[in-house]
Amino acid sequence: MPLIRFDLIEGRDKKSLRKLLDVSHRAVVKAFGVPERDRYQIVHQHPAHELIIEDTGLGFERSEKLVVISVTSSPRSEEQKKNFYKTLVQELWEQCEIEPNDILISIVTNGAADWSFGFGEAQFLTGKL
Repeated sequence: MPLIRFDLIEGRDKKSLRKLLDVSHRAVVKAFGVPERDRYQIVHQHPAHELIIEDTGLGFERSEKLVVISVTSSPRSEEQKKNFYKTLVQELWEQCEIEPNDILISIVTNGAADWSFGFGEAQFLTGKL
């Protein structure tokens, strides 16, 4: 884990979506040091009128390539988070041509008791993970 949700304006093709997910996963592995198969990603596509994502007064514009990335994760250091933001935005720009101003990232932290990966068990608590 982490569990990552992507909210996008609808219209991307399967190939570009897969590339977005692959690039994002590589950034998670690099920044958080998670195993390669620790991959949980969900994509939600919306009509443009369903996403209102402004700039909090920072003075930049968003485009139709907007990506909102919501990460649910065990605690990470501030340094890991800053590295993740920087790595992810840079890679999405270089690999997917998504402008840095079109990427909003939010991280929500939770603990070991908040995860069950299947079978109705809390694997972090049982020692299986």
